[in-house]
Amino acid sequence: MSTASVPLPNWINYGLIPLLNLLVAFLISGFVVWLIGESPLAALSLLIEGALGSGEGIGFTLYYATSFIFTGLSVAVAIHAGLFNIGSEGQAYLGGLGCALVALALDHFVPWYVTMPVAVVGAGLFGAAWAFIPAFLQAKRGSHIVITTIMFNYIGAALMVYLLVHVLIVPGKMAPETRTFLEGGQLPKLGWLMNLFGAKLGAAPFNVSFLIALAAAYFVWLLVWRTKLGFEMRTLGVSQSAAAYAGIPYARIVMIAMLLSGALAGMMALNPVMGSSARLQVEFVGGAGFVGIAVSLMGRNHPVGIIFSAILFGVLYQGGDWISFEMPNITREMILVIQGLVILFAGALEYMFRPAMVRVYQQFKAA
Repeated sequence: MSTASVPLPNWINYGLIPLLNLLVAFLISGFVVWLIGESPLAALSLLIEGALGSGEGIGFTLYYATSFIFTGLSVAVAIHAGLFNIGSEGQAYLGGLGCALVALALDHFVPWYVTMPVAVVGAGLFGAAWAFIPAFLQAKRGSHIVITTIMFNYIGAALMVYLLVHVLIVPGKMAPETRTFLEGGQLPKLGWLMNLFGAKLGAAPFNVSFLIALAAAYFVWLLVWRTKLGFEMRTLGVSQSAAAYAGIPYARIVMIAMLLSGALAGMMALNPVMGSSARLQVEFVGGAGFVGIAVSLMGRNHPVGIIFSAILFGVLYQGGDWISFEMPNITREMILVIQGLVILFAGALEYMFRPAMVRVYQQFKAA
C-alpha cells in the first residue's frame, strides 16, 4: 500500500510533520548563515528578539501576520474546491482600491467604526470582482486558473499604478498616492490589547484588521466544514467526477469558491491601506499574496493552521529585518533565502517525512 493512502493521526499530520519540515528549513538556513561567517545561534537569537522580544516587535509581527492570514485563507478556500488561486496579489490590489474609495468618501462624515464595515464590503467586492473573470474562464471555457490569475496579478498592478498616477493622486504632488485619510477612514491600533499583556505597542501598526482577520478565519471554518456549500466544495476538490456523479454543479461551485477567495484576498488591503499608512500607495501588497500560498500550504489549508503559519511568517519578516540591521553580513537577500527555504520544505516538500512517519507509526502500532 502506498504511504500516501495510509491514515495518520492528526497530531502527526498537522503537528509533527510541519514541525519537522520547519526544523530542517532552519537547520539548512543555519548552515547558510555559518558559511558567510556568522553564528547561526546568534542569528536565531536575534530573530526571536526582533520579532518577540518587545511589545513593538510583537506588534510588527502580528501586523505582518494579519495580511498573511487574509491571503492564506484566500488560497485555502480555492484549494478546498480543487482550484489553485495564484491571483491573491492582484485581488488584494483591487481590494485596496475598494476600501480606499470608501475611506475617501466617508472619512469626513462618520467615525471609523461606521466606515470599517463598509470598507470591508468594498474591499471584498473589488477583490471578488477581480477574481470573477478567471473564475468564469475556468468554469465555462476550461482555461487554467493558474495562468489566468497570474496574468491578472500583472494587470491589477498596472491598473493600480495608472489610477494612482492619473486619477487618485493628490493635485500638485509627485508621489503616486491618495490623500491621507482622516480619522474616520483609519483603523485604530490595538495598543489596548497589548496593554492587557503588559506590553507597549510603540510605533507598530498593529490594528483592528487583525480582529477582522480572526473573524474571517472563523467564517471560513464554518463555511468549509459546517455548511452544505462547504461539503460541495470539498467534494469537488477531492474528485471532479465524484462531484458530477453526486449532482454537484461544477461551474457554480467554481464561481462561488473563486469569488470568496478573491473577496478574502481583497480584505487583506484593510491592514496596510486603512490600518498602517492611512492612504492608498503603489505596491502596498508587498508580496503578501504570494506568501499566502506558503501560509496556506503550511497550515494544511485549515484556518487554525493558517493563523499559526501566518504568525510564523510574521516572525520571519520582522525578525529578519532585525537580523539584517544587527548583522550587516546577513543582507535582506539572505533573509529571503531563509524564507524561501521555509516555503520549500513547508510547501513543495511538505510530505517528505511522511513515508518515514508511516513506517514508524505502523511499527509502533504493531508492537
